[in-house]
Amino acid sequence: MANENQNQNQIKIELPKEELQGRYANMAMIAHGPNDFFIDMILRGPNMPQARVQSRIIMAPQHAKELMLALQDNIRRYEQNFGEIKVHRPSGSGNIMDFPLPKGQA
Repeated sequence: MANENQNQNQIKIELPKEELQGRYANMAMIAHGPNDFFIDMILRGPNMPQARVQSRIIMAPQHAKELMLALQDNIRRYEQNFGEIKVHRPSGSGNIMDFPLPKGQA
């Protein structure tokens, strides 16, 4: 009976071929309204005045919080295996995550 309930809770997830490679982002912007969070994943090229949104994710507040908790857990496990992730975030950056480019690419 327990195995039957477990099978009912499983979700088959499809990954289309065009999504296999994913999208690279080195910047993210997060905004929210009363009912939704908007997460724009952005690609910023070196020395370029414009950046392009690679993907926009819109989710309910409870799903955004679940994503945050899942990321925290995965980061904790990553750092246990590979060491601390260093973060260089300028003060006052608010809802923009501007991931610095590696040295030599700026």
